[in-house]
Amino acid sequence: MAHFDTEYQRLEASYTDSPPGEEDLMVHVAEGSKSPWHHIENLDLFFSLLLDYGSYVYNLHQKNGFTCMLISEIFELMQFIFVVAFTTFLVSCVDYDILFANKLVNHSQHPSDPVKVTLPDAFLPPNECSARIQANGFLLSILVIAGVFWMHRMIKFIYNICCYWEIHSFYISALKIPMSNLPYYTWQEVQARIVQIQKEHQICIHKKELTELDIYHRILRFKNYMVAMVNKSLLPVRFHLPLLGDTVFYTRGLKYNFELIFFWGPGSLFENEWSLKAEYKRGSNRLELADKLGRRILWIGIANFLLCPLILIWQILYAFFSYTEILKREPGSLGARCWSLYGRCYLRHFNELDHELHSRLSKGYKPASKYMNCFISPLLTVVAKNVAFFAGSILAVLIALTIYDEDVLAVEHVLTTVTILGVAVTVCRSFIPDQHLVFCPEQLLRVILAHIHYMPDHWQGNAHRYETRDEFAQLFQYKAVFILEELLSPIVTPLILIFCLRPKALEIIDFFRNFTVEVVGVGDTCSFAQMDVRQHGHPAWMSAGKTEASIYQQAEDGKTELSLMHFAITNPHWQPPRESTAFIGLLKERVHRDSSLALAQQAVLPENALFTSIQSLQSESEPHSLIANVIAGSSVLGYQAARDGQASRHLSAVSEVASALRSFSPLQSAHTTHGSSHPDGSQIRGAGTMAGSGADARTASSGSSAWEGQLQSLILSEYASTEMSLHALYMHELHKQHAQLDLERHLWHRRESDESGESAQEETETQRGTPGSTIPRSASYPFASPRQAGDETAALQASFQRRYGGVSDPGTMNRAPSHFARLPLGGWAEDGQTARHPEPVPEESSEDELPPQIHKV
Repeated sequence: MAHFDTEYQRLEASYTDSPPGEEDLMVHVAEGSKSPWHHIENLDLFFSLLLDYGSYVYNLHQKNGFTCMLISEIFELMQFIFVVAFTTFLVSCVDYDILFANKLVNHSQHPSDPVKVTLPDAFLPPNECSARIQANGFLLSILVIAGVFWMHRMIKFIYNICCYWEIHSFYISALKIPMSNLPYYTWQEVQARIVQIQKEHQICIHKKELTELDIYHRILRFKNYMVAMVNKSLLPVRFHLPLLGDTVFYTRGLKYNFELIFFWGPGSLFENEWSLKAEYKRGSNRLELADKLGRRILWIGIANFLLCPLILIWQILYAFFSYTEILKREPGSLGARCWSLYGRCYLRHFNELDHELHSRLSKGYKPASKYMNCFISPLLTVVAKNVAFFAGSILAVLIALTIYDEDVLAVEHVLTTVTILGVAVTVCRSFIPDQHLVFCPEQLLRVILAHIHYMPDHWQGNAHRYETRDEFAQLFQYKAVFILEELLSPIVTPLILIFCLRPKALEIIDFFRNFTVEVVGVGDTCSFAQMDVRQHGHPAWMSAGKTEASIYQQAEDGKTELSLMHFAITNPHWQPPRESTAFIGLLKERVHRDSSLALAQQAVLPENALFTSIQSLQSESEPHSLIANVIAGSSVLGYQAARDGQASRHLSAVSEVASALRSFSPLQSAHTTHGSSHPDGSQIRGAGTMAGSGADARTASSGSSAWEGQLQSLILSEYASTEMSLHALYMHELHKQHAQLDLERHLWHRRESDESGESAQEETETQRGTPGSTIPRSASYPFASPRQAGDETAALQASFQRRYGGVSDPGTMNRAPSHFARLPLGGWAEDGQTARHPEPVPEESSEDELPPQIHKV
C-alpha cells in the first residue's frame, strides 16, 4: 500500500456516538449511591476476549452461563492431560508383541491347555514402564515442556475463573439476569440492559450513555483490525505457488502469531487492551519502529521454528484423537466442506459479532455445498462408479460369508479388509452426483451472495467457470484440506513470518498509525470500524460525492457501506453520525425510486406462467421466500428479457430487489418506533430508517415467558437477516450497474475521440492531396479496427477491474423489467389493498431449496 504520512488522531465529536453536549461528560455520583459496578475502570475486562480463554460479558453469554463455562474450562485441562498421558502410555507401557500375537502367553499350568490372551497381558508392569520412560530422554523433555505449558494454562484458568465470577455477579446483580435463564436471552436483550444500567450505575465515567457501537468496539477491537488488514491485503496469506497456482494459507497457528505480534504479546504494538503505544502514533520515527518490528517478527519466527517439532507432534496427536472416530463412523465427513478461516475473515463485516457471523455463514452453507457439487468431474464420476462396484462386490461376498459363519472374521486381515472396502465405497459414493438433481450455478451463486454479502465482481456471470469455482474454494474448503493445513501450519508458519510478514513491517507501522483513532470512552480503535462513509467509503458503492477517501483509505469490496447497513439493521436503536445518516437516507430514497419504477413497468410485461408457478411453490409467510422469489424471478425474467428485448437487465434486477425491500415497509409501522430527529430534519435511525425489519421489538419480551421472548426475538432476527440479505443483493446490483455505466462512459469518450481524430485526418489528407503526409496520431488514440476495438474494450475492462475489483459480465446486460412487485411477498400490499404481515415458519424450506428451472449445459 502507498504511504501516507498522516498522524494518529483523536476522534472528534462526530465519532463519539455521544448525545450532543455530552462528549466529555463527567458524572458525579454521591458516595452512598455507588454500586459495585460504579465507574468500571477497564470496560474491556467485561466486553472483550482476553487471549484465548479470558472472556467476559459477551463470552459468558455465548457459553450459556458460569457453570457451563467452568465445566468447559475444566474439561479442556483434563483433555490436555489425557492426550499427554495416554500417548506416553502407548509409547512406553504396551508390549506390542503380545498385542499382535507375536509372543505366546500361557497362564495355565498345563502347556496343552488353549491359550487365551487378555488385554492386561499386553500392559507392562509399572516398574518396567517407569524405567522405559526414564530411559527415553526425548520423551522426558517433551513431558517437561508439556508440564510447563499445562501449569501456564492452569494459572490462566484460575485467573479466568475469578473474572467469570465477577461477571456472574454482574449479570445477577446489575443486569438482573439469573444464570438459569441466561440461555433464553438473546445478546440484543443483554446489550439493551447494559446500555440501560449505564444511566443507573455509571460504569463508564467518560460518557453519560453507552451506545451499541461502544460495546461492539470493546468486544471486537482487535478483530476489526484483522478484518481491515485482510480487506486491504496487508497480511501475507495469498501466495502463487508452482503447480498449485494461487492459494490461500491462513491457519489458526498463523492467526495466533499475527495477534501475538500485533496486539497482546511481549513487545506488541498495544500497551494494553485499549491503547496503542504512544511511539506508534507518531510518524517521525516510523523507520526505527519498522526495524524494531521486523526484528521482533524474526525472533518470533525463529521461536516457531525451534518449537516446530513439539507443535507438530501435538497437532498430529490431537487430529488423530479428534477425527479418527468421526472418520470411522462417517467416512465421507472429510469430503464435506467448511468455511475456511480466511473466508470467515474476508466475509466478516466490521463490528460483526461471532454469533452473527456464524449464523449468516450457516445459512449460506447449503447453497454453497450445492454450488461446489456442480463441478464434479464426469471422468471422476465414471471412475468412482466402477471402483464402488468392484469394492462393493468383494465387500458383499465377505459380509455373506460372515453371516454364514462368524469364524470368517477370525481369519487374519479379514476385518481390516472389510473396513477398508467400506470406507472405499463410501468415499466413491461422495463423488457420484444424484441423477435427479438439476443445478443452475448462476442462481446458486446469487443465493450464496444473499447470505455471505461479499463476492468479487468477476464471479457474477462466470459462475459456470472453473476459475470461479477455484476462487470460491479458497473461502469454502474441504474439511480434509482444513485438517491438512493445520498439520502443515507448524512448518509453514515460521517461513511466512520470516520471509513474507517481516518485509511488510513498514506498511504495518503505517497502517496502525494511519487507521487508528481514539474514541472518547472507548480507547484506540480501528478507524474502519467507525463505518464512516466520508473517511473510508468507495465511490463505486454509492459513496460517490460523499467520500473524501483516497484509494489508500478506501475499504475494498464495499466493506464500509455493507458493514454500515448490517450494523444499522442489527441494532435499530443505534443513532449513526450525520454522514452515515445521509448515506442510509440516500439508499432508502433509491429503494423507493427503483421499486416505483418496477410498479410503473409491470403493466408492460405479459403474465409469466412459469414465474407464477414458481411463486406458488414458495411460502408467502416466510421472510426467506422473498430472497427465493428474487432469485427465481431474476432467472425467469432474464430469459424473457433476452427473448422479448425488454428493458435493461441491470435495471430489472435492481427493481426486483427494491420491490422486495419495499415489502418490509408494513413491518416498520407495526414494530418500530420513531427515532429522534437530526437538526436538519432527517431521521437518525438504523434499521428504522430503512425498510424497518422490526428488530426494535427484540427487547420487548419482558413480561412474557422466557421461551416466548426468545421465540419473538428469533423471529424478528430472521426478518432482520432477510432484510440485510436483500440489501446486499441490492447494493451489489447498484455497484454492478455503476461499474458498467462507468465502463461504457470510458468507451464512449474513447470512441468519440477516435472518430474526431479520423475525420480531422481525412480532411487534412484531402486538402494536401498526398496520402503520405498524414499527421502522426497520438499513442492514446490508436487506429480503429475490429480487432483493436476488441482489444481496447478488453484493456479498459482489465483497467477498470483493477480499480474496482472486477467487472461483471458485460455481455449480459439486457433484462426484462420485473413484475416482482405485483406479487404478494412478505406482506407488502398494492395501492388499495390492506397490508398484511408475514407469518414466519420453520426454516426447513429455506431459499436455497429452489425448484429446478434451468438445466446445466
